Amino acid sequence: MPSRWVWPRRAVAMGCAVALAGLAGCGGGGTRPGDASAAVRAVLDQRAQAVLHRDAAAFLATVDPTATGFRDAQRQVFANLTELPIGSWSYRLQRTGAFPLSTESDADRRVAAQVELDYALRGYDTAPVSSVAYLTLTERGGRWYVAGQTDGEPAGRHTTVQPWDQGRTTVVRGRRSLVLGQGDARQLTAYADLADAAVPVVQGAWRGDWPGRAIIEVPGSEPQMATLLGAQPSAYQGIAAVTTAEQHGNGSAPADRVIVNPQAFSGLSPVGRRVVLTHELTHVATRTATTSTTPLWLSEGFADWVGNTGTGQPPQQVAAELSADVHAGRQPRQLPSDADFGSARTGLPQAYEGAWLACRMVAEQWGSQALVNLYRAAGHEPTDAALHGTLGVGLDAFTARWRAYVAKELG
Repeated sequence: MPSRWVWPRRAVAMGCAVALAGLAGCGGGGTRPGDASAAVRAVLDQRAQAVLHRDAAAFLATVDPTATGFRDAQRQVFANLTELPIGSWSYRLQRTGAFPLSTESDADRRVAAQVELDYALRGYDTAPVSSVAYLTLTERGGRWYVAGQTDGEPAGRHTTVQPWDQGRTTVVRGRRSLVLGQGDARQLTAYADLADAAVPVVQGAWRGDWPGRAIIEVPGSEPQMATLLGAQPSAYQGIAAVTTAEQHGNGSAPADRVIVNPQAFSGLSPVGRRVVLTHELTHVATRTATTSTTPLWLSEGFADWVGNTGTGQPPQQVAAELSADVHAGRQPRQLPSDADFGSARTGLPQAYEGAWLACRMVAEQWGSQALVNLYRAAGHEPTDAALHGTLGVGLDAFTARWRAYVAKELG
């Protein structure tokens, strides 16, 4: 793929609790963390019940009345949440720590709280999704309120926010998709249409245990995309879309979201947009079968193979950079390694193109079901064993066959 079509698989753990070194060591005179924990939990429980019952007054009653800017933002957050099909919503207090007193009076006390939000969108999430937030809570007149977000974030961490935290959020419901974004309804409907068309294509290639419904998040800008992923903006510059996944260690993957980079995505051709969304939804579908033993050439190649289904593009067009290498005498000698898919590496497009050709070769020479069987096998055994068990050839023989196929298709 051209570099602007890069789709690295990003398994972003949205809800991993971390040890916050130094969170509580903020100087003398402040609230001891344990003193406020029960009160903080009560405030969080009130917020959760307010969201579930769509009670704006109860939700805003948990927000510091003197934090006017934050209160206005929270009012918008709640309005955004009322547009979503929320099936469950709860908070878990992970950790509290004391801030130094910001006033001369003990009447106003502050604590930093690491909070894990668990929620599920009805009809889309098979299990709750987790997201960590760093809240500031303050006590005024014997009552505790939420006064800010991310103030207690440890150094070096980039907060992972949700779409409803990024200003006014528009929600579009497709036949098989739910799109959340900062654009207008007309713009977001185009994403829903693409996802609705992509889901049957993915289902035709992968008959697995996924809901066949997609959640697409469309932030307003590339920096906002990075914020959704808890990363620096430069990490996703030029990347059209990524898929996130919540890993619970038990084979479940309830938190798959396709997050679009609107700047890079808008620069794609209509076919390119179709390929991108289908590719990413393939990752959603195959997530429960994808493990640390699955080689990236197989997971990315399979997603590209599905993504290019029915496009009618010849190999020389899909694999333009690798084709140029072959014509220049730079024939690849090994299948792309996992390291070759690093987003900053030279030759990244060739890695995707070589992976696509490997999966295309399997589908042509052994059949599409054999390719699916290989994918499933590679998730729980070494690649060489998976190849032997499904295709009857080892890794060395498969690589030699792939090299000959690349030369034939691109030469």
